[in-house]
Amino acid sequence: MNAPAEFARAVCPHDCPDTCAMRVTVKDGKAVKISGDPDHPPTQGVLCTKVTRYAERTHHKDRLLTPLRRVGRKGEGKFEPIGWDEALNIAATRLKEIAQRAPEAILPYSYAGTMGLIQGESIAARLCNTLGASRLDRTICAAAGAAGLRYTYGASLGMHVEFFDESELILIWGSNPIASSLHFWTRAQEAKRRGAKLISIDPYKSLTAEKCHQHIALRPGTDAALALGMIHVLIAENFIDRAYVDSHTLGFDELAERAALYPPLRVAEICGIPAQTIVDLARAYGSTKKSAIRLNYGMQRTRGGGNATRAIACLPSLTGAWRERSGGLLLSSSGWAPIDNAALERPDLLPGWPRKLPRIINMNAIGDALLHPGDETFGPKVEALIVYNSNPVAVAPDSEKVAEGFAREDLFTIVLEHFQTDTADYADLIFPATTQLEHLDVHKSYGHTHVMANMPAIQPVGGARSNTDIFRGIAGAMGIDDPALYETDEQLASKAFRWNDPALAGQNWDALKSSGWIKLDIADAPFAEGGFRTPSGKCEFYSERLKLEGQDPLPDYLPPYESADGAPELAARYPLAMISPPARNFLNSSFVNVESLRSTEGQPHLDIHPNDAQPRGIEEGMLVRIFNDRGSMQARARVTERAREGCVVGLSIWWKKLSPDGRNANQVTSQALTDLGGSATFYDCLVEVESAH
Repeated sequence: MNAPAEFARAVCPHDCPDTCAMRVTVKDGKAVKISGDPDHPPTQGVLCTKVTRYAERTHHKDRLLTPLRRVGRKGEGKFEPIGWDEALNIAATRLKEIAQRAPEAILPYSYAGTMGLIQGESIAARLCNTLGASRLDRTICAAAGAAGLRYTYGASLGMHVEFFDESELILIWGSNPIASSLHFWTRAQEAKRRGAKLISIDPYKSLTAEKCHQHIALRPGTDAALALGMIHVLIAENFIDRAYVDSHTLGFDELAERAALYPPLRVAEICGIPAQTIVDLARAYGSTKKSAIRLNYGMQRTRGGGNATRAIACLPSLTGAWRERSGGLLLSSSGWAPIDNAALERPDLLPGWPRKLPRIINMNAIGDALLHPGDETFGPKVEALIVYNSNPVAVAPDSEKVAEGFAREDLFTIVLEHFQTDTADYADLIFPATTQLEHLDVHKSYGHTHVMANMPAIQPVGGARSNTDIFRGIAGAMGIDDPALYETDEQLASKAFRWNDPALAGQNWDALKSSGWIKLDIADAPFAEGGFRTPSGKCEFYSERLKLEGQDPLPDYLPPYESADGAPELAARYPLAMISPPARNFLNSSFVNVESLRSTEGQPHLDIHPNDAQPRGIEEGMLVRIFNDRGSMQARARVTERAREGCVVGLSIWWKKLSPDGRNANQVTSQALTDLGGSATFYDCLVEVESAH
């Protein structure tokens, strides 16, 4: 007789601002249904299509269920199953030998395959710190925007998502929330029904842009110029809230001087849009107090991404929009959560802490790092790589170099994974990891203001183990006896937050575990009376910290590295700017192997404007080759005005092995870094397109 269904409370772990609360229906020890939790205010019972398929992903026929050892060439994907003890001993023997000789030759590589604080950087960081391994600069996604907010507001802080439905004007800037932030979009739609105007600012006419009242299709990487042009008009036409500016900002006069250099005619030329559009946008924004900006990370993935974030972040303080709870800006709310990173990661375990630290390697340059022979400047050659919560062979830029580096026979690579991804094909050892339904975790959000607890709904499938268990196992096999490496997930969760912070109002782990989530105690209009977390306590248009670091203290427009302005000779050879935003049915490289989602997505496509397609002889449905000096890929052309002229759009990120030509958009992207934060410049990319026949 079958047991009755049970229900468990979980949290979506994926790299999305919504951080949804999930209800898991469990029958006979198997997850059979995933639904949104109607009791969680941000989730409201609704999940995106991707995550409703999470049970399909957890119980997928290709799920890794036992440790694997490579038996073929790197990249071939040929492995044999081995037991856990043997796998851990192989890992321990190799890592111990390298650590004794050159600890910095060991490199961890991880990012946001799970956003959980426990299965992310806890025991993993503690082990790497104990070994003295190289540190990883985890900047592939959001670091430029985070730096822009940090220098302007003091941290990644913003308005509450639930008050967007009261806004009267919403600028959706560099964002396609239908695909990437469903619950914000629901609130924006409610605001629209109440009479709000929605304006999309995006080089691509996305699904979201189609449903807004206006779409402003600027050139990629010119967002800072548009923001400075808006500031120019706001000042010239006296839309400034002088009382707010005088009391709660720093550097208005200097910002006004900078904005004076960006009159609408100049900005129009930079952005490729009419000057009147800039004037009208500034007037609409300046004359609406309940004006809100939903900024997203697409606009900061170019050379000047940090400066662009700073320029846009100045806008709500200039007009006093922060006085209203439905006014202001949201890029990330993650800085409200009082996470105790030091307690989780234990940097004090580093052998030279705090005076002498191991080298730091930027994750966007993993291709160059793995191919570096080692010298006095770089340090030792990377000899061991531990990859978890990431799929760099698919997602890292300049993919030809990344694959070449991973293919080194003298590189010992361990991969913790759910599936045999592009990266796992290059591993020496694969450890099968648990999914979110099988382990404990705690979460912050970067799109709302709750912290959340994820409880395991089912037992680990097959021989899968949690990331924390795997790193404890490696430490044990290495003979390391520090108790810090053996704390349980419950112990880690109890230390994840600074529970005495006012935002948590005396709560604790037991309370969070019992309730499933806690709303942080933050004012409805958090900056109505200033109170920014900068050194001055004000919104810093002018940043003394940036000046001391040798940077421009004011936001400015920096032309993309790869553009007619930034590199005219390169642009003559490769005249099309390419951006590669997420496909609706994928989340970075997650879900690409879920057949129902991949079949919906179809195949890799390239959207190209008719005026760019016609002179190249490209027609609808034609197989085309997209290329530059770094590499090439193939896709089916969609000739459409959704792509602005001069810009092609390749929705991403396909696993290479599941795309027809074994390549994806990162064949053509660059390892160059942003102005602030050392982030990736995925959308700062020039290409040419031709028929593949």
